[in-house]
Amino acid sequence: MQLQQAQRHQVKLRLGLSGASGFGKTMSALLLAYGITEDWNKIAVIDTENNSASLYSHLGNFNVLNLNEPYNPERYIQAIKVCENANIEVIIIDSITHEWNGKGGCLQLHEQLGGRFQDWAKITPRHNAFIDAILQSKCHIITTARRKIDYSLDTGNNGRTKVVKHGTKEITREGFEYELTVNFELINDKHLAKASKDRTGLFMNKPEFVIGTGTGKRLIQWCNQGISIEQAKKEIAECTTVEGLRHLYQKYSGLQKQLHQTIVERKEAIENISSQVVKDNQIVKSSENEINSQ
Repeated sequence: MQLQQAQRHQVKLRLGLSGASGFGKTMSALLLAYGITEDWNKIAVIDTENNSASLYSHLGNFNVLNLNEPYNPERYIQAIKVCENANIEVIIIDSITHEWNGKGGCLQLHEQLGGRFQDWAKITPRHNAFIDAILQSKCHIITTARRKIDYSLDTGNNGRTKVVKHGTKEITREGFEYELTVNFELINDKHLAKASKDRTGLFMNKPEFVIGTGTGKRLIQWCNQGISIEQAKKEIAECTTVEGLRHLYQKYSGLQKQLHQTIVERKEAIENISSQVVKDNQIVKSSENEINSQ
């Protein structure tokens, strides 16, 4: 256990979009994704919303993985891995609500076990594995979540009263927002958004706005500040001593989880090279002894 100097590392974005039906979650997610990658072919939508993503195919040639029931955590994890294996850069999960409240989702699985408090001991690890798949993914991930709908009677500028739809609580397990880089809440059917959680400092306590490709560009610029994993891996590949690897492991303390396997593989390679050098030296020495003895 030791203190380390704080370092800024490049990160993969974990973005949330939530709002009531019709508030523009899917469209906003696609525009965000394109702003991040600027390549529709590098975007994939895991679509649980009855093929709704395909309604926006006019935007560009993005990829779609239609995920139907049962919406258990393992099927979501499998879908994420399919996208990762296809070298997708931005994954949109539209939406995560079904994993919690859909057919075959966590709430239904809990009820099938009996609905008792102790039954959560079997469901919670499965849900946590889904969250971990999002947090540990090598891709940028955008999630959408439905919000429970409420209505109010509001008076417009013309003095007329109208019914206004509002989104209230997110329909997913409580606490998911804490895992995100930024969580945008779409507040009305005009697609206006505000940040309810923001680690970047770009959007918090700012006026409501409409999400567009420019939002994604601002986020990726923030994301790319600092030390990259690629830079760290390059230094590891060029390292020639085990002691040097220990130094790099400490140097990139904030990336230790992502770099662990790379460090281990390089250590084995260095040790194999060292072992071969020793063998070669022994062969040379043995040959010299034979020559000298003749």
